[in-house]
Amino acid sequence: MNVLFIIGVLVVVLGVLIFVHELGHFMAAKWAGIRVHRFALGMGNPIPWLTTTRGNTEYSICWLPLGGYVKMASREEEATSSALEGAGPPAGAEPVRPDEWYEAKPVWKRVIVILAGVTMNVLFAWFLYSTLAYRNGEPIDPETRIGEVFTDSLPPGAEAFASLQPGDTVVAINGRPVDSWTTIFDELLAAAGDSLAITVSGGRTVTAPIHAASLKERNQVRMMIQPWDRAVVEYVEKGRPGEQAGLQVGDTILSAGASEVTSVQGLIRRIRGAPGGEVELLLGRADGRHNVTVVPDSTAEGAVTVGKIGVAFKPDGVFSVRSLSLLESIGVGGETTLAASTLMVRTVQGLLSARVSTRDVGGPIMIGQEAAKAARAGLDQFLGLLALISMNLAVLNLLPIPILDGGQFVFLLAEGILRRPLPEKLRSAAMLVGLVLIGALMLLAFWNDIARLIGWH
Repeated sequence: MNVLFIIGVLVVVLGVLIFVHELGHFMAAKWAGIRVHRFALGMGNPIPWLTTTRGNTEYSICWLPLGGYVKMASREEEATSSALEGAGPPAGAEPVRPDEWYEAKPVWKRVIVILAGVTMNVLFAWFLYSTLAYRNGEPIDPETRIGEVFTDSLPPGAEAFASLQPGDTVVAINGRPVDSWTTIFDELLAAAGDSLAITVSGGRTVTAPIHAASLKERNQVRMMIQPWDRAVVEYVEKGRPGEQAGLQVGDTILSAGASEVTSVQGLIRRIRGAPGGEVELLLGRADGRHNVTVVPDSTAEGAVTVGKIGVAFKPDGVFSVRSLSLLESIGVGGETTLAASTLMVRTVQGLLSARVSTRDVGGPIMIGQEAAKAARAGLDQFLGLLALISMNLAVLNLLPIPILDGGQFVFLLAEGILRRPLPEKLRSAAMLVGLVLIGALMLLAFWNDIARLIGWH
């Protein structure tokens, strides 16, 4: 993938999300009557030729292209904040009035200012999810039967799900009834608890000890359990093995070899697993059934050789999309926003409990790669990823680390309880600790990104 394209998409994603976050702080500070010295994208001192001043506020882009800040008038210029947020007020600014200082405002107003950035990130994600819901409607796959379980790829701890059979009808996930594969797919990842239980018709329940915070394992489970559907030929590439074998658009693949085809992904796996070999297919057509033999090409994918026949398949099931009204879209957008925040909270819980590996932590390089993939896939995918990252930023900023909004909220909460600010030395020391923690997290993220690039992860 083009490096410049990745960098460009990364700049757009981070620029938009940081702007949205800092705009929340800025608007709340103006509402509260706090003097804002600088609204900045990036950290450190402003770049002179990318800086303008209006009134007593300077608007700038800074030298260090990470994060952003809203520098408010404060009587306590901490060493950490001065290093990160550059010099003081812009040249020529009027003296700060006594009522414009940050510390002059009541605690409840300062809490609103501190939490306004996170609030804007949440509202932005909600807006994007609602827009996508209104634009695309609600997809519904009414199938609830299991088509296939890829037992060789189940994660550790999920071996019990190998007992699920094609044709089993799923009726509940962790006790919650399901009525479509759409809800099954969602619940396999989102269901709460320290285990994952799938109940099928007849009352049989299969349980695996996969905690809700083990998101990687949960996601792998839902990818390895496929819905029941026949494979219908959607496209046949000329000159490729599929056409040479006589496959036609509209053919339904009933069996591959001695195995009945009960899922599209299962058929694709069988073809990929037979490079250069013969695969006997039983086809269903309007004029009856036909047997054909296809010989997949041998195609290299990295260090692996797979079989391909130049045919695209689609499920034969009834897949529908329900149009949503504006109010319904807002409701669906809210539900999706809540689900995204829940997944991020579980990710943090998983990291703290070691259920999620620190190797899964990603930084700007991974964000840029994923954002570039989404941008190439289309506007909907890009906006969906933008909303997800916005929610991730919101949750991360709420962590009780002093340099983050969550840490500042804890300081204000303590001030409200004690009726006086915490000692300045204590706050400065906590800010330095927070800076070290965030620095360590950033180093870990960069290391993981680089390790993935060179194949160490």
